[in-house]
Amino acid sequence: MNLRAAAGPDIPAIRTLITDSAVVLSRGFYTDAQAAALTEQVFGVDTQLIDDGTYFVIEEDDEVVAAGGWSRRGTLFGGDQAKHAHGGAGGDPLLDPACDPARIRAFFVSPRHARRGLGSRLMRHCAAAAWNAGHRRLNLAATMPGVPLYETFGFMVDERFGLTLADGLCTPLVNTSRPLIEPTL
Repeated sequence: MNLRAAAGPDIPAIRTLITDSAVVLSRGFYTDAQAAALTEQVFGVDTQLIDDGTYFVIEEDDEVVAAGGWSRRGTLFGGDQAKHAHGGAGGDPLLDPACDPARIRAFFVSPRHARRGLGSRLMRHCAAAAWNAGHRRLNLAATMPGVPLYETFGFMVDERFGLTLADGLCTPLVNTSRPLIEPTL
């Protein structure tokens, strides 16, 4: 399987992956209504990550089967539609690697390829890239289906919170972080 930086032409495949992953892999963690609302209002492609070269895809036979990235910017989670909905169209400020944690962002795996180590491969790749950019801490807002993966990599819960979506549904998320003491996890 090939891991590479995502590019503009990958966006339609990433959108499909996000929808499939969010709906199927959220079962048992979120209600169908919560998963649908998150998919429509929050999850999505953050084109800034692609432009920055910090979002990656894993392909098998020219099919995008996993995607995820890291960011040197302030946004913690959400695709373009979520940033614009919250007034974020003015830009996404750069973080200072000397004092700010890099963000782990938008990990999605095809349900047909779940539990095969693709999320772990992306995490190791992103952590090394963040280390090389000078960051010594990682931060992410985890969805409930992602918590088990992040816990295996030593992320600790900083805060549990509910995200209230436009239709009034509240969905639980977990803000987590961990130090980077070397480029490998």
